Amino acid sequence: MNWIFIYIQSDCKIARSEPIFRTQPMYIPPHFAINNPHDLHAIVREHPLGALVTMGPDGLDANHIPFEFDAAFGEHGLLTAHVARANPVWQQCKDGGAVLVIFRGNESYISPNWYPSKHETHRQVPTWNYEVVHIHGRLTVMDEEKFVRGVVARLTREYEVTEPRPWRMGDSPPDYIEQMLKAVVGIQVEIKRIEGKAKLSQNREERDRLNAADTLLARGEESLGRAMRDAVKVAK
Repeated sequence: MNWIFIYIQSDCKIARSEPIFRTQPMYIPPHFAINNPHDLHAIVREHPLGALVTMGPDGLDANHIPFEFDAAFGEHGLLTAHVARANPVWQQCKDGGAVLVIFRGNESYISPNWYPSKHETHRQVPTWNYEVVHIHGRLTVMDEEKFVRGVVARLTREYEVTEPRPWRMGDSPPDYIEQMLKAVVGIQVEIKRIEGKAKLSQNREERDRLNAADTLLARGEESLGRAMRDAVKVAK
């Protein structure tokens, strides 16, 4: 059995007697590392529901929040979102609190039966392939109506665009929208470090990788299947 310990540093409000957890780099074997910033950014944009991990007075917590990503801000970029005012996270992690945001991309179980070499040597085991990005940064609370309105408007425009008649804030009475905006608080995470891992069977024979990818494609898991095939092309 493998035990995994996660250490997270956070400047969120905690009692003085509580230990301070230190951030550690994600475990990434070199052949699984995502080194291209474009690929890191693509995962964040294509899978915007991030897990905001913090250390509060009651210990570790995670909030699942859709984030807007601005790669052009500063050295590593900026995440913007909003949370419910009733959610204590924005009060526990005020201005400058260190946080971790996790974005999970494509993922799937991989059977050893999908590897041709398994049927020859029987020296393969099950595994799980996945893509993930960890973002370490500093959280800032943006409790301003204008800021929150802009966050909600941009989020709405982006995800309503495919609707036959996209919803707009103007569709609702102004007093109702004002009431809804008062019920949320804006947050930003200035990115200090971004790291990614794409476990796509890179440590297997090419024929095993391709057959596993084709099996996923045949089962309708096209995104991960294509990612695995693309990784084979890059390796050549």
